[in-house]
Amino acid sequence: MTPKKLWIVLAILAVAALSGWLLIGRTRTEAGGADHEAPGDGDTLAAVARVERHNLGNTLTIAGEFKPFQDVDVHAKVAGYIRVINVDVGDHVREGQTLAVLEIPELAAQLAGADAAVRRAQEEIRRAKSDVERAQSTHAAAHSAYARLKQAADSRAGLVAQQEVDDSLAKDLGAEAQVASAEAELSAARQQVEVAQANQKQFNALSNYARIIAPFSGVITNRYADTGALIQAGTSSSTQAMPVVRLAQTSKLRLVVPIPESLAAQIHLGDPVKVRVQALNRDIEGKVSRFADSLDRQTRTMETEIDFDNRDGRLIPGMYAETQVSLREKKDALTVPLEAVTRNGDDATVLAVNAQNEIEERHIKLGLEDSSHVEVVSGLSDHDRVVIGNRSQFHNGQKISPKDVSAGALKTGGEK
Repeated sequence: MTPKKLWIVLAILAVAALSGWLLIGRTRTEAGGADHEAPGDGDTLAAVARVERHNLGNTLTIAGEFKPFQDVDVHAKVAGYIRVINVDVGDHVREGQTLAVLEIPELAAQLAGADAAVRRAQEEIRRAKSDVERAQSTHAAAHSAYARLKQAADSRAGLVAQQEVDDSLAKDLGAEAQVASAEAELSAARQQVEVAQANQKQFNALSNYARIIAPFSGVITNRYADTGALIQAGTSSSTQAMPVVRLAQTSKLRLVVPIPESLAAQIHLGDPVKVRVQALNRDIEGKVSRFADSLDRQTRTMETEIDFDNRDGRLIPGMYAETQVSLREKKDALTVPLEAVTRNGDDATVLAVNAQNEIEERHIKLGLEDSSHVEVVSGLSDHDRVVIGNRSQFHNGQKISPKDVSAGALKTGGEK
């Protein structure tokens, strides 16, 4: 054999030996890995956590928007032309301040007519009183004449003809009826005065609406009309009445936040709230002032409001803020990790591990929860073990090889 062929044979043998060694090492590694993954003579490895006591505190972080405490479009009560408008966007006004004055010529004419109707009705009362007095005088004279004739006829028979006595009685009764008629006319005149005065008050009230005043103190955020514009009455449903200005109360603001349906029942009046206003780089604190106590059907959230004093004017309506609402807190509560619980409506279950490392499905009652743990009101005890993670591979009564991954066990293992 030549030296060249000898070297070729040696190289082939070396490659074969190296391949065999690598194959044997890989087989041992796979066998060792299989033994590690399936300890306990074939039992399924399961991650478990212990039931432990923690202080639970639920804090909800959600975005909210500042809104004016009051925000209205100011309309005119009656239709008319704007004679003068005294405010513009950004003006601060006081409650009762005149914002604009309307020109209403027909209303002025109606008011003048009402005043004249009152005066006429009062004159009718004076005339009716005179008629009553005249009727009473006529009746008194007729009654006296009848009384004298009657007395004379009764004192001596045949002295006065009976026809004269009857005529005098008729005159007396007629005069009495005239008195009643005059008194009725006087009463009607008085009622007519009341009607005229009511109309006068109505037109006076309407004429007062020619002055559009501020219903509360605030700032003008929008101006819709200018001098000379025709403004329709805000009470008319047949037309789209244009408002004169928009007024917002900004000395006090509402922070409106939508609370999710799952946490709506935990909101209470007075709950502390911490607000971060990014635009101002400022943190402020407040308390829940009111909530709707009803869910929006589209968003499934409950509108909750927090009031803030803004007399310094630093907060602006429309600003967004990050709101942290502190919900209920409970100290030393019995808890399990959230991933250990399976929920089905109001029912909740866990897979507990007994002393023989066997699975037991238990129904539990839940309480307060935070981002990682939930309180167990009943169904488990201190230091019980529960399976966490995927439960589909386990069943009731199955024997497992537990691996404790609870925080306490991991800390102890790390120290060792």
